[in-house]
Amino acid sequence: MTTAATSASATSVTNASTSTAAAGRRPVRIALRTIQVVLALFFGLASGAPKLIAHPTAVEAFEKLGWGAPGMYVIGALEVLGGIALLIPVLSSVGATALIGLMIGAFIVSVAALGGENAATPLILILPLAWIAWARRGQTTELIRLLLRRDA
Repeated sequence: MTTAATSASATSVTNASTSTAAAGRRPVRIALRTIQVVLALFFGLASGAPKLIAHPTAVEAFEKLGWGAPGMYVIGALEVLGGIALLIPVLSSVGATALIGLMIGAFIVSVAALGGENAATPLILILPLAWIAWARRGQTTELIRLLLRRDA
């Protein structure tokens, strides 16, 4: 076999394995994006918005904590902004990481101040957020590159 034939054969094998690998990753990419959208809707609409509109259940919970309206609005805004960040590709990893921090805080507050009521919820949310943060970590590099280029 000639060198050209060997090279062409190796190239076709590489291209075939690359396209097979890409096809195998497509369902994972779709699942990841779906989870991002679901979590964005959860944090934006189901969790953050009630705090920002001062829904009575949110007001009651924050009064029970002793944080009042300022704490409620800050947490609500952070949740909505984190949810939005999950939908923006260059911010998705940073947003997921920030929401992980918020969920760690929610777990601690739930255990320390609320007797563990609903403590499992933030822990459960950390798992898909960690997957998003890890899977989209390349976007953080892109964000840093964009920020550094802007400063120059």
